[in-house]
Amino acid sequence: MSLTARPTEATSVAHDRVFRHLRSRIMHGDLPPGEALTLRGIGKEYGVSMTPAREAARRLVAEGALTMSTSGRIATPELSNDRIEELAALRALLEVELASRALPRAHMALIERMQTINGAIAEAVHRGDAVGYIRTNLEFHRTLYLRAQAPAMLAMAETVWLQMGPTMRALYGRLRRTEPPQFHRLIIAALKAGDEPGLRLAVRSDVTQGLRMLAG
Repeated sequence: MSLTARPTEATSVAHDRVFRHLRSRIMHGDLPPGEALTLRGIGKEYGVSMTPAREAARRLVAEGALTMSTSGRIATPELSNDRIEELAALRALLEVELASRALPRAHMALIERMQTINGAIAEAVHRGDAVGYIRTNLEFHRTLYLRAQAPAMLAMAETVWLQMGPTMRALYGRLRRTEPPQFHRLIIAALKAGDEPGLRLAVRSDVTQGLRMLAG
């Protein structure tokens, strides 16, 4: 049999399942920075063979969600201050533009949905649930940005979120939050008022303020 034969459909499905689930865990801060992973451990956790575990890990390394050393050690990224600053700047550029493009399509049903999500963020904060907080916080932003109808730009923003997931977990622990992000209320108010300059400022402040604390 050829060594370059395509994987079976079952292997492909298993690989995709592992990739998507592990990707979600990393994006939502379920794994801390510098967490070492092994292909055997991934395979055991998800009940798959080494092949789908390896392919999922390769895809996540390519997206920057995992790092791989020259010796083959796989881990979640530990970001330098310069890297945090770079990703924060990317978030500001991408997400401010997404919010601006979404504003003309921000109907009341969308705003009410974002208010509901903000309530879920408050509940996660009250429970001290870091992963729940990060997940609902990203849902708040994604709900707005989907209205921008700019899928390539949103995919780029999600890649930044993915690379920052473990770092956001570390940031949550440092902030010791007791309430939802203050700028969410300003984002919602700007959407209601149709205030584009106010919206751009609120989004930029929201996505960079906390990250500056990490890099400070």
